Amino acid sequence: MAAALLLRGLRSSASRAYTHSLSHASSPSALGSSLLRRLYSSVAASTAASPAFAPGGVMDPSRIRNVAVIAHVDHGKTTLMDRLLRQCGADIPHERAMDSISLERERGITIASKVTSVSWKDNELNMVDTPGHADFGGEVERVVGMVEGAVLVVDAGEGPLAQTKFVLSKALKYGLRPILLLNKVDRPSAYKFVQTCFILDETTLLNIVLIYRCSPALQFVFFEVNSFLSVTLFCLDFAEEQLDFPVLYASAKEGWASLTFTKSPPDNAKNMSSLLDSIIQHVPSPKADLEAPFQMLVSMMERDFYLGRILTGRVRSGVVRVGDKVHGLRSTDDGVQKIEDGKVVKLMKKKGTSMVTVEAAGAGDIISMAGLAAPAIGHTVANTEVLAALPTIELDPPTISMTFGVNDSPLAGRDGTHLTGAKIGNRLMAEAETNLAINVLPGPLSESYEVQGRGELQLGILIENMRREGFELSVSPPKVMYKTERGERLEPIEEVTVEVDEEHVGFVLETLTHRKGEVVDMGPVPGAAGTGRTRIFMTCPSRGLVGVKGIFSSFTRGTGFMHRAFQGMVGAYAKYRGPLGSVRKGVLISVGKGLITSHALMSLEARGILFVSPGMEAYEGMIVGEHSRESDLEVNPVRTKELTNIRAPGKDENVRLSPPRLMSLEEAIGYVAADELIEASIQLAFVLSFFILTLEHHQVTPKVVRLRKKYLDSTKRKMMKNKPMD
Repeated sequence: MAAALLLRGLRSSASRAYTHSLSHASSPSALGSSLLRRLYSSVAASTAASPAFAPGGVMDPSRIRNVAVIAHVDHGKTTLMDRLLRQCGADIPHERAMDSISLERERGITIASKVTSVSWKDNELNMVDTPGHADFGGEVERVVGMVEGAVLVVDAGEGPLAQTKFVLSKALKYGLRPILLLNKVDRPSAYKFVQTCFILDETTLLNIVLIYRCSPALQFVFFEVNSFLSVTLFCLDFAEEQLDFPVLYASAKEGWASLTFTKSPPDNAKNMSSLLDSIIQHVPSPKADLEAPFQMLVSMMERDFYLGRILTGRVRSGVVRVGDKVHGLRSTDDGVQKIEDGKVVKLMKKKGTSMVTVEAAGAGDIISMAGLAAPAIGHTVANTEVLAALPTIELDPPTISMTFGVNDSPLAGRDGTHLTGAKIGNRLMAEAETNLAINVLPGPLSESYEVQGRGELQLGILIENMRREGFELSVSPPKVMYKTERGERLEPIEEVTVEVDEEHVGFVLETLTHRKGEVVDMGPVPGAAGTGRTRIFMTCPSRGLVGVKGIFSSFTRGTGFMHRAFQGMVGAYAKYRGPLGSVRKGVLISVGKGLITSHALMSLEARGILFVSPGMEAYEGMIVGEHSRESDLEVNPVRTKELTNIRAPGKDENVRLSPPRLMSLEEAIGYVAADELIEASIQLAFVLSFFILTLEHHQVTPKVVRLRKKYLDSTKRKMMKNKPMD
């Protein structure tokens, strides 16, 4: 009651304060500037001009700017990178030039961080393109230590969402200077206001803190959009100088950015000069000492057939040249350990979309080197006289795990080329070296491995890459990683942001509530009044969100979007919310082995939804469909029509079957139950019953994703039914 009364008083006083400020402000911009002045005072810093190159042929550190581009998914970050590269004269062979991985171009998302550099007004801009999805947060965490600033891209129509806050919190943790870029301002849905709120601290009920929300339950005051970042900074761990940030308005698709709000600038101003100038002005140059011994922290690693390991990182101090003797170091519990001695064989730097060779690089620059075979991400490469390792990268812990094992089904070995547990283990260990957000541990069974990650999308990408490399494996459903503190079971809780039409609100609430979700706030989409769109904020356990994205997209017919983020600021480990409700019906299990016939499927269609079609091969224990009831049902999909030597009058039955439901890998990961497995491989021969995936500049290969029971034998399944699953 006391909290409610205090909140009511805060609401009325804040509303009066807002009305007073609005009446005395000459414009919305004046209101935002007034708020910033009242919060903190900022002092503009200027950078003295200096020669482009320092003695020794390396770049002058004062002419270097290291900046990361961070954003929520689909807010235009990769398109912005294309326009910046073109503005600086880089040759762009195609759109989304920074998305060099085939899966990135297919799915339209950024999976791995990449570094490139451009020249602008005698300055060298090292720019890092980062993923926006929370599942790939490890890619953001391992590269933000290389830069001093970050361009935060926010869709002016959707506003800042959960993953905007996620990537921003990572940037602020390392003290980066933000530049706020409102993208897509030329769209009709772009709005100029976001909302903020006051929330009482749960522990004291008197400590008032500002926490950012797009549409909070206790909303009562509006600020201009350029003040939202200040409010976000206030509730995060930030430095005072981080509040002195510029705000730009842009349309990355049209290729322009402006310091003033406009939907269509003049023709001579339709370029990215304003953003590039802001980066040079507001992002500080790296603090570098060219006279100190060479040290570099490895932040990225690639493999080359001829050069071996290519290590990428920012030079912390000193100068490195081709032919220099270096060694790799790593920190352990017993102190600093030397990994390997060697020499620099080649130095490279990404210029635009091309890799160029350089002879030397100095402190503050981001380079790639070849010559060492043992160091990995998080290790230090330094001159031989240096015996101290740089601080390692801190990453958020994984939240889910899956078990990868050898495919032991009757159809094993027909599709893939890498079948053994040793090859699967080597591939997973190699992945763990280049992706620190993934942990690989021995599995519960022989030739099995437990792979821990941030989400099913991240692990699904790993499985898809292995399939395309010719691996054939079986994968268990994802399991949430729990914690136990003071004898209490804790589970990861995620923030979920949903935007749907009003007609789908009931479905969303019912589905997520059934999965132990709790509503935080719900209301009309800001800036979209009268369109019938509703935005819902919920918290939900990670285990309840597994597989829900496919159901959501199917029911809303692609008209809604759902985003989730696990982060320490809002989402965290919380008390276990209890078992989930029934999230799936039973399945149809094959009891026969052989080719599936249309005669058998004709009688099975009434039992549920089929996953197979005639001509496919089935085996005992394989899942061939979803039952219309809650229980599993054993069926025979290979049954053939009995033939006799008696001629029957009339024609044979004309069999017409409904198209089967063919699952993608991500859908299969979210669908399987605890006693089921996914059989994943690439089929080498063309099979008519599977769909074909056509990729530009890539070979056409059909996918094979089978679902099966963990125990193929029916008798053993009944014996293990009442035993707890692993």
